[in-house]
Amino acid sequence: MNIDLLIKMANQISEFFQGATDPDQAPADVATHLTRYWEPRMRKQIVAYCQERHGAGLTDIARGAVEIIRKQAEAAAAAQAGGKS
Repeated sequence: MNIDLLIKMANQISEFFQGATDPDQAPADVATHLTRYWEPRMRKQIVAYCQERHGAGLTDIARGAVEIIRKQAEAAAAAQAGGKS
């Protein structure tokens, strides 16, 4: 998918949650939304973009959400690797 479209969508979702929830909770709420409604390849693409480009173009809330998703993916991969002995 086009990364510019993913950035735009992530920022729009962030705008919604910025006004609808506690500012400290907004990144977690956006991460939950992206996890529920975005395909895994979309999440993987935005995480890779954020790592490569340091989140250029993403709002602070969207960047925080992507970081949460990245950490969750790393934890899941570590747990899966630990279970394969």
